[in-house]
Amino acid sequence: MNKVVPLAILLLFAHQAASAENSPPMHYSALALAALVAENSPLLTPYENERMARLFDGRLDFTFPANKKISVTADSVICQAHNADITSRSCELTFGAKKVALKGRRAHELYATLTEVGVPDDGAAGTIFESLSHLVCTIDPNEIKQKLGEGADCKFDSITP
Repeated sequence: MNKVVPLAILLLFAHQAASAENSPPMHYSALALAALVAENSPLLTPYENERMARLFDGRLDFTFPANKKISVTADSVICQAHNADITSRSCELTFGAKKVALKGRRAHELYATLTEVGVPDDGAAGTIFESLSHLVCTIDPNEIKQKLGEGADCKFDSITP
């Protein structure tokens, strides 16, 4: 019996950790992730891109068609930082055949947001990765403008580069 209890506790913690990793990010984190990806996306119209930037900046004084949402998607987002060369950080976003490379501050902002939304890190030989695939964010500007903490949802798969 004494051996069963520690095993049961270990399994409970393992299940909780796996569930947390697979749960969708909070709405405020989802909005941040969607906005940072949107500013680099060739898939959005200029109108949608401008609205995403305004939402992320907290500038809600705009109209948006009722019952319309903005979909922010990416095939993959792979960011890396180095624990030896601490000045080096980069991200690569893939939208179909188009790839967008980020470096420096912009890459770090996206890297940190991936951490915030629960993407697990992976590292080897001085490089730490935060990576996801199949990103699909649904943004409802009119719901966000109500300031009830809703209107931004993202789903993705974590990947190991």
